[in-house]
Amino acid sequence: MSKQREYAIHKAPILTPAFFIVLAVICIGMALVVYRYFVGIGPVSNLSNGYPWGIWLSYDVATGSAIACGGYVLAVTVYIMNNFKYHSMVRSAVLASMFGYSLAGLSVMVDIGRYWNSYGFFVPSRMNPNSALFEVALCIMAYCVVLILEYLPAVFEKFADSDKAKSPKLVEFGKIWEKRFSTALFVIVAIGATLPTMHQSSLGTLYVLMGYKLDPMWQTGFLPLLFLSNAYLMGFSITAFETVLSTRLLKRPFEKEIVDLSKVIPFVVGFWLIVRVISVTLNGGWSNAFAFSTQSIWFWLELILVIVPSLMILTCKYARSESGIFLVGMLLLIGGGMYRIGVYNVGFNPGAEWNTYFPSVAEFLITLSFIAIEIFGYMVLVKLTPVLPNLENHGHHH
Repeated sequence: MSKQREYAIHKAPILTPAFFIVLAVICIGMALVVYRYFVGIGPVSNLSNGYPWGIWLSYDVATGSAIACGGYVLAVTVYIMNNFKYHSMVRSAVLASMFGYSLAGLSVMVDIGRYWNSYGFFVPSRMNPNSALFEVALCIMAYCVVLILEYLPAVFEKFADSDKAKSPKLVEFGKIWEKRFSTALFVIVAIGATLPTMHQSSLGTLYVLMGYKLDPMWQTGFLPLLFLSNAYLMGFSITAFETVLSTRLLKRPFEKEIVDLSKVIPFVVGFWLIVRVISVTLNGGWSNAFAFSTQSIWFWLELILVIVPSLMILTCKYARSESGIFLVGMLLLIGGGMYRIGVYNVGFNPGAEWNTYFPSVAEFLITLSFIAIEIFGYMVLVKLTPVLPNLENHGHHH
């Protein structure tokens, strides 16, 4: 091994107390999922015909997939804008995205009423290519495949670097496939950079179709553009948040690259904010914004949680420190997530005849278990495959 690897396996025990806590949360959630399949969706959730889409879609799919845009945003930054100094962070982001997207897909299966008909999606005679949802489903599935392909080099690298004496065949296999993938990676990444662009905007399109049922503070023809720029915001924020979180939890040195990367956030937020203000103005939403309702409070909170951390990045030194980046990333994730939940749940009103929707305990627990699966998978795979930046290199880069 003359040349230093860019990524390394994080050497630490897998079976830690955190491992078992997260596992317990997963088991509770999965037991509820099984229960939901036996008794139907009604007894488990607070969904109704008026509010057919609840937290499983607004958080697990719409928000979860945006939080999973770290891999997408970094791929665009590194490969398309040709900024290779962030390359060491790509794998970690891709791994998190892989779980985020796969679980967004899985949570749809929990949410679908007649899940036994879902195979129809793959039957050409039953497809509806005119549907915005069809496009979302197709892109998310395709993107899950792309993310798995983007993660595979880490697996091959592990094989290639394993002990020759024990398994020469495995080493050979790892080396061959690692080589093949490194040549194909550009194509895979290019596909990976187009797919989220398509479905993140379509997640917004879905609610343009809701017309007057969506409050004018959120309803606009610009929803696709707002959702796409929001995905960038969430992608950069989760990368910042997660980098600091994993350095803290895994007791690793702080990756300073993230400080530079976070400087992009105010520009993304600025763009999003301008479109947001224009759309509320055009739709006459400001009268509702000052109506002092649950919706208006949500609206202002969402704006404040996105604007304040962006101003912090621009103006204060604290936002460039480890704990500052953690705070900024967290606030932006909450604000960006609130925007999506605002569109999907809070701003949505099917009419006075329906009671308002608030998630049931089971809905929360199932959602929590999906988040736990993500954390669990990440925790285990960084200790099994080379995902995190190699610390021995860390001196060379700066």
